[in-house]
Amino acid sequence: MTTKEFSTLLQNKLTSEYGVDLSVASNQQIYRALALICRQMMSDNYKKFQSKVIGTGSKQVYYLCMEFLMGRSLKVSLLNLGLDKVCKDALAAADINVDTIYEEEPDAGLGNGGLGRLAACYLDGMATTGIGGTGYSILYEYGIFKQKIVDGWQQERADNWLPGGQVWLKSHPEQAIEVRFDGEIRENWDHGFHYVQHMNYNSVMAVPSDMYVQGYDGSGVAKLRLWQAKAPDFDMSSFSLGNYSTAMSKSASAELISKVLYPNDNHVEGKILRLRQQYFLSAASIGDIVQNHLSTYGTLENLPDMVAIQLNDTHPTLAIPEMMRILLDECGFDWDKSFEICQKVFSYTNHTVMAEALEKWNVDIFKMTLPRIYQIVCEMDRRCRIDLNKAFPGDKGKIDYMALIGDNQIRMANICAYTSNSINGVSKLHSEIIKQSVFHDYYLYKPAAFKNVTNGIAYRRWLLGANPGLCKLLDETIGTEYKHDASALSKLNAYAGDKTVLTELNKIKLANKQEFANYLAKSTGQVIDPNSIFDCQVKRMHEYKRQHLNALNIAAQYLYLKANPNADFIPKTYIFGAKAAPGYYMAKQMIRMICKLGDLINNDPDVNQKLRIVYLEEYCVSLSEHLMPASEVSEQISLAGTEASGTGNMKFMLNGAITLGTLDGANVEIANAAGSENEIIFGMLTQEVENLKRVGYHPSSFITGDDIANEVLNFLERGWNGENFHEVTSNLFTNDPYMVMADFKDYRRAQSDLQKLYANREGWAKMSLKNIANSGIFSADRSVLDYARDIWHAPTVK
Repeated sequence: MTTKEFSTLLQNKLTSEYGVDLSVASNQQIYRALALICRQMMSDNYKKFQSKVIGTGSKQVYYLCMEFLMGRSLKVSLLNLGLDKVCKDALAAADINVDTIYEEEPDAGLGNGGLGRLAACYLDGMATTGIGGTGYSILYEYGIFKQKIVDGWQQERADNWLPGGQVWLKSHPEQAIEVRFDGEIRENWDHGFHYVQHMNYNSVMAVPSDMYVQGYDGSGVAKLRLWQAKAPDFDMSSFSLGNYSTAMSKSASAELISKVLYPNDNHVEGKILRLRQQYFLSAASIGDIVQNHLSTYGTLENLPDMVAIQLNDTHPTLAIPEMMRILLDECGFDWDKSFEICQKVFSYTNHTVMAEALEKWNVDIFKMTLPRIYQIVCEMDRRCRIDLNKAFPGDKGKIDYMALIGDNQIRMANICAYTSNSINGVSKLHSEIIKQSVFHDYYLYKPAAFKNVTNGIAYRRWLLGANPGLCKLLDETIGTEYKHDASALSKLNAYAGDKTVLTELNKIKLANKQEFANYLAKSTGQVIDPNSIFDCQVKRMHEYKRQHLNALNIAAQYLYLKANPNADFIPKTYIFGAKAAPGYYMAKQMIRMICKLGDLINNDPDVNQKLRIVYLEEYCVSLSEHLMPASEVSEQISLAGTEASGTGNMKFMLNGAITLGTLDGANVEIANAAGSENEIIFGMLTQEVENLKRVGYHPSSFITGDDIANEVLNFLERGWNGENFHEVTSNLFTNDPYMVMADFKDYRRAQSDLQKLYANREGWAKMSLKNIANSGIFSADRSVLDYARDIWHAPTVK
């Protein structure tokens, strides 16, 4: 498409939708017009692509996840449609900067952390590689929350993203699915047939809206179907009698399900709401999958040949007993045939190595909320125990641990492990750990089911879309093949000794840092020095991710610089970005400590030219697109054996940041790919952590004799300006569940090494180049092709 043709297209859309000319249209009108153009093109492309998928008899892949962290859609849609340049030129001709239009779009409030971002990347990967893929999730009206930091404390406010984001969604109320909660089950047998009646239930309608994800430079398009909860009808009789509150409360109760992602579950009501959300997602999605399949093939006998369903973490586990319910109660299959279909159709991705993070539901709540699903799970549990007894005769302890119900709890991970044809981890290390720990017994029971698919990222968003300076250098050195195939980045290895390229790489990084500093100053008023080292830790706030380890070292550096004001020290800017779960008190205390430490340092003239802390409020995908190209140090400092994989580490690597991290999650593979000499590794290994846990970990044994550790902890315990951080320091002194103090000394060593390495600008640039050149393995394109080959057995369609 030419620039002139695109200008005409845009003008026609502005005229038909808003009755305005481009010269007088508002930025919001231009954004919406562009979004509608992209949406229509992607919708048309999707229909063509799906007709190819069905016409070639190819398998459909359905990806169920509680969240999809989509970010903004306009820039990446234009890029993938090949319209980014003509759009930029068309707007420039009208004296409009395309970047100001991109800023009109809110980040879609559909996700929170790495789990949701991974799901979004895989939609992009499936579309680009030509796999017939559909994502399913919930259309959250208010996302998770908008983060506001007030006096160091995180406050949660509603993220009202839909007014700006709805333009990407096409609602299909005629395809709504009824989901039933509560009530009682009545069973009877008639002429050998089993009939189930669900009585006195409460209905909620799941109304779908579709969002499209265009693959890069090809015909593939993925669809994200999002379910919104609506009351089935309006209580007119109560309304007519003047009982307005009663009339409205039924609608409000139903619609609560799709209001907020991950409602606080520190109370019974929150737990029930989360369970209702999970069944709502599962039942609506399975109902839709079955309807689509029947409309195409007229039978469910061939469902395993034509459908693969991936459960991303345990949140959508109830899709399994819901599929059983449909096959048993609505389609008349017997138990064995129904369960065989489920075994062939479902696969499960695990995202945690921590047993306490595997979801379990109280039996009483589960039975009351989902009476028929409870019956099915009970029968699954009975049969599971029989099967396990054959494999482990008489081993009651093992069978009880592996069972689907135990200790008055329904165990979601065990339902997945027992049923699924594949159980995969998300990094090589993580996939080994789950076989040895949380799923060890299931590994003994069905070893062939256990697989690994290392996570991947939609790299074009963070490279082609976010880092044009680096792309220009890549185009000039290695050509443009990397835009289509990330593995072609490896050609850059040939330039590791080229001083001209290394100098240029440093210049590009400095320009990106200046750009981020300008963006930060404009959007938040915070001023940072582009010539300082940009040391970044951006991820969910959690004790296992150990942001407090980072903070302890910053405090140590602060005290050192106060005592040694003339010390040779390359200025550092520490950049944090993280949300804490609303009910996670310790994580909120960690945020407060970092923010207050930042206030102290940033306002101290003795040190603020050498040390600075920036806390990025409301960290999100679009903010990460500004940060990643400017990043120089990627803090990946979780306790070894706790982070499943990580994906932020891959985005940093792609943009040339050096990983400062433990050998945890995908850090191991990053170090292997780039060469361990091009990362800064510290801390205990997974086996050392396990050995220390076995003999008994006592943080005091690492604090005693470490003068710096004592000084820092006492400094934070005393606090300043009437504030202290007793909750954090007390935890580190006495409990320290993620062994911060055991790794603190070696972390300080790593930070000291970083200063020396950074001082050699050419050497640092070479390390950066080796990271960029070897990051291609972490493309989502590669990941989804691994899934397609090893788990889904789904062909690509071109």
